[in-house]
Amino acid sequence: MAQPSNTFDSYDYANAINEDISQIIHNVTPFDTPFYSKCRKTTASNTLHEWLTSSLRASAANAHVEGDDTTAEARTQESRLSNQSQIFKNAVTVSDTDEGLDHIGKARRMAHEMLQVAREQKLDIEKALFANNAKAAGNSTTARELAGAPTWMITNVDFQSGNSGANPTGDGSDAATDDGTPTAFSQAKFDAVLQSMWENGGTPGTCYLSAFQMNKALAFTGNNNQRANVTAADERVVNSLSIYLTPWGQVSFQPSRENRSRDVYIMQDDMWEVPVLRGTKNVPLAKTGDNSKRQVVTELTLCCKNEKASGIIRDNTTS
Repeated sequence: MAQPSNTFDSYDYANAINEDISQIIHNVTPFDTPFYSKCRKTTASNTLHEWLTSSLRASAANAHVEGDDTTAEARTQESRLSNQSQIFKNAVTVSDTDEGLDHIGKARRMAHEMLQVAREQKLDIEKALFANNAKAAGNSTTARELAGAPTWMITNVDFQSGNSGANPTGDGSDAATDDGTPTAFSQAKFDAVLQSMWENGGTPGTCYLSAFQMNKALAFTGNNNQRANVTAADERVVNSLSIYLTPWGQVSFQPSRENRSRDVYIMQDDMWEVPVLRGTKNVPLAKTGDNSKRQVVTELTLCCKNEKASGIIRDNTTS
């Protein structure tokens, strides 16, 4: 039916209608940091954090003649390792006018931005912990940098060496060398590194890997892998690998967004720590005009207590 003549409808007074805007800001950007969150936090008291590692000698035949003299055997000194602390810093400047405005989805712009910055900084930390990046002492013009996890791992490793791939030194002083001809991540690689970890005394805990490599892991075979089963009761299709149980230990799989997709880590969780020199703080900066400034700052490093307890599978194809 047509409108009666001279009907005054919503199109005629659109300028006088209040806007309908949701007061919720929808953000789906992920901000979980599984490795950083799982690492035990300890206290650092210097920008150079040091620790000692040691190992037992290999087993040997041990039989002696009754009544013979005892001779002391040579002993090996502990290894002294270190990592540099890294400063993570982000700041926001907001005009004083903006602080007085009525915002959509937030009471105050500065408070909202500080929350965003804190989450972003945690992602930066997670990325640094996984980075194939050597430590840097820094100076008055160069930032200190921490050595990421790949720079410590040299014992329980699987990497390609056909086209320049090589282990790092293992003390955080240099990065692992990526190979130019990566190969596909496989169950055989995974099992071999797990066995090596066990032989060296490690206890596997968590496997960190990208979404692409997680899909490869979903194809692992074994009677522990009952997946893609339709459950009649609720009509769900299950396609998930949470726990991988082997003679060498039980591993939980943790998809991670911040580690390099070409790297797959198998970590003994209690052998990694994050020594914190300055815990995360939200502090105001000096006022220099008609605005307000605040910064979020954190200073920390990564401690690989003994790299023989963990493993890495490098040089995996990512597509």
